[in-house]
Amino acid sequence: MLHIENLHVAIQSVQALRGLSLDVGDGQMVGLVGRNGAGKTTLMRAVMGALKPSQGRIVFDGQDLAALPAHARASLGIGYMPEDRGLVPELTVEENILVPVWVNKSLVESERLALVYSVLPELKEMRSRRALLLSGGQQKLVALARALAVGTRLLLLDEPFEGVAPVLSKRLGEVIAGLKGSAVSVLIAQSDLNHSRRIVDAEVVIERGANAMRAAA
Repeated sequence: MLHIENLHVAIQSVQALRGLSLDVGDGQMVGLVGRNGAGKTTLMRAVMGALKPSQGRIVFDGQDLAALPAHARASLGIGYMPEDRGLVPELTVEENILVPVWVNKSLVESERLALVYSVLPELKEMRSRRALLLSGGQQKLVALARALAVGTRLLLLDEPFEGVAPVLSKRLGEVIAGLKGSAVSVLIAQSDLNHSRRIVDAEVVIERGANAMRAAA
C-alpha cells in the first residue's frame, strides 16, 4: 500500500531524513518508533506533500506521490492526524472533521459523518462546539475523527497519545485497536509503543532520520 524507499528530506538545510525506508501493506498496522527529533513527523509530512524529498521515493498503491499536489492525498483516501492536532479553532467539531472531506468529491458527507460518529459517538454530542473550547484530549479525538473521515485506505497517526490524559489515551487506544483487521492500513508514529505494541503487525525504529532496525511485533 505504502512504499517508502531511501527517503532523504532536508528542513532549512538540516538533513532530517537520511535514507529511511519502510513499507505498510494492505490492512497492515505498522509502528514507527523513535525519540523526539528522530524524523517521525518529517516522514509523515513528506508523505502528505508538506515537505519535498531531495532523494528517494514515496509510492502509494503504485503511484508516485511526488508527482501529485499536496491536496490530492485526500482524494486518494489518505487520512492524517498530526501531532499538534491541526484543528481550525473557530470551526466547529463537525466542520473540522469535514474539512478534508470537502476536498474529496468522491466522498459523501453524511456517510463519512455516520461512520465517524459510530466509532466516536461522544463527538456527535459536541459536534456544534468550536474547537477552541475543547480540551487537548478532546482535540486529539477530533483530529483522529478527521483522519478517519477521509482515510478510507491509509491512516497516518503522529503521536496520537502524546499529552493526553489517561482516560482519553485509553479511549484513543480503543478506537485505534478497533481498526485492526479492517481494510484500512495504519502507520502510527510514537516515541514508544507502550500503547500499541500488542496491535501493530510490524515495528520500524528510526534513529537520526534512518532505519535502526525492523522486527516483527
